Amino acid sequence: MSRRSPRSILAVAAAAILVPLALWAGSPLVAGGATERELESRIERGRARERALASAAERLARLERSLAEDVAVLQRRLAGVRADLARDEAELGETQARLRSERARAQRLSRRLAEGRELLARRLRERYTSTPPDLVTVVLSSQDLSDLLERAEFLRRIQRSDERIVARVRDARAASRAQARRLAALEDRQRDEVIATRRRRDALAGMEAALQERRASLARARAAREAALRDTRAGRRAAERRLRRLLAERERAAKAVGPGGPWAIPWPIVQCESGGQNLPPNWAGASGYYQFMPETWRGLGGSTPHAYQASKAEQDRLAAKLWANGAGADNWDCAALVA
Repeated sequence: MSRRSPRSILAVAAAAILVPLALWAGSPLVAGGATERELESRIERGRARERALASAAERLARLERSLAEDVAVLQRRLAGVRADLARDEAELGETQARLRSERARAQRLSRRLAEGRELLARRLRERYTSTPPDLVTVVLSSQDLSDLLERAEFLRRIQRSDERIVARVRDARAASRAQARRLAALEDRQRDEVIATRRRRDALAGMEAALQERRASLARARAAREAALRDTRAGRRAAERRLRRLLAERERAAKAVGPGGPWAIPWPIVQCESGGQNLPPNWAGASGYYQFMPETWRGLGGSTPHAYQASKAEQDRLAAKLWANGAGADNWDCAALVA
């Protein structure tokens, strides 16, 4: 068995490394007349490119995971607000049906009152135009005791009839007034429910826009990672450029002010929690722009029973207090969007 020189052994080893690396990188690293140092330098550059690509791919993978978590958070919030919206719409439908029924009843009461007033007016006109008999006239004009009793009973019937007419008018008037109060309360309730429904729909629109943005970012991140895996050098550079753009997008989103601001906490959290709307309490009791729970709101010193009943300035102030420069981020499920 002949012995090979160290130089030939090194050349064989270099070739064993360079051939797969050249195939993987898409361009040959071995060139005619290359020295050992040049080969080692090229090998090291190839390894450096591989490490850079792996690093970029890992960063993209982390960004993918983060964006996927954002999508999951937004989907949960959307599901909750959709459920609240369905409840609001059902309550609004019930209130509108009851309002229609009560309005029909109010019309019937109004007709009854009008009839009673007309009857009373007619009776008053009759009494005014005729001379009502007094007791002395009745007694003197009666032919006998039987006739007197009949006349007295007739007068009592007339009096009772008049009393019933007056009582009917009085009862109809009281019923109409009570019905008017019920209608006013129902109309106020319907107005509040319409406002609540509109706000939840607006909140849904804002949340769905945020969800679409996150999904688009996630799709771009996946495309960038797949491109990086397809081609080493070009893919790495493209992946790094896309990664920089995606990270810049995420940073801009985290710093965005959003409509209706300024906000006491990052806009993406507000957009996820309420869509930037002053929402009434949901099924769990959370309300307002920042979705304060009642006990949290009271603990912060809120001046109203629920957060949505307070001014935006007060909600901003207490949200900033709870946020505490990010130390209180755990109070919001959607804070993961800016983590």
